[in-house]
Amino acid sequence: MSKLLAFDVWGQYGHFKKIYTTTSPLTYSIPPRTAVTGLIGAIIGLDKTEYIRHFTKQDAEIAIRLLNPVKKVTLSENLIDTKKAGLMMNVIKQRTQIRIELLKDPRFRIYLRHSDQTLMEKLTKYLEEHRSVYTPCLGLSEHIANFRMAGTHEAEDVLGEEKIQAVTAVPENKIREMEFEIDLEYVQENMPNEMNSDRVVTEYTSVILEQQAQPIKALVSDHVRLDSGECIVFL
Repeated sequence: MSKLLAFDVWGQYGHFKKIYTTTSPLTYSIPPRTAVTGLIGAIIGLDKTEYIRHFTKQDAEIAIRLLNPVKKVTLSENLIDTKKAGLMMNVIKQRTQIRIELLKDPRFRIYLRHSDQTLMEKLTKYLEEHRSVYTPCLGLSEHIANFRMAGTHEAEDVLGEEKIQAVTAVPENKIREMEFEIDLEYVQENMPNEMNSDRVVTEYTSVILEQQAQPIKALVSDHVRLDSGECIVFL
């Protein structure tokens, strides 16, 4: 048995840009693991140049749960060239309008187990006191995130193929068999999962999730059973 912590993050809007979209950005339905590590780093005050080395897959295990159904909206956004204007934003006349896809009222539960107990204790303290060093956001700086501690859990690793109801998103490579329910909405998204110190993505993972925030019934290669009876799968 081991300990992990869970916390909720939410906001009015969020955007986690899909890797293959450019001038009309689309968003992932959940934050990629790389975005979650940045969010945690912002809360406990790790600089963006250093937080990555604290959250390798070897040290940090992360699972992501949808708490609200996925809802996406498309809005127009004006882009300006701030490099040409310097500090004189009022002189900018030219605008480039794009259409951007956003998550509306996103809410997620993040599960974290980390080898560094000092980091875990610091994060727990900041979550319980509802404070952060840097402003947490949902993908883009304008989409400020709220957060709260959801609790700590005793966690049991279960190896070997077993059918479960996973409350989190599940990596496709861990699924041996899946049970589809007729009224639910399943999606597969190929997401960045780990970066190196140069912020270059070193691993992408195909992830399965249910867009109405319902559990996924599947036979999986490994999972974690919490003391609440829920089953999660790390990305």
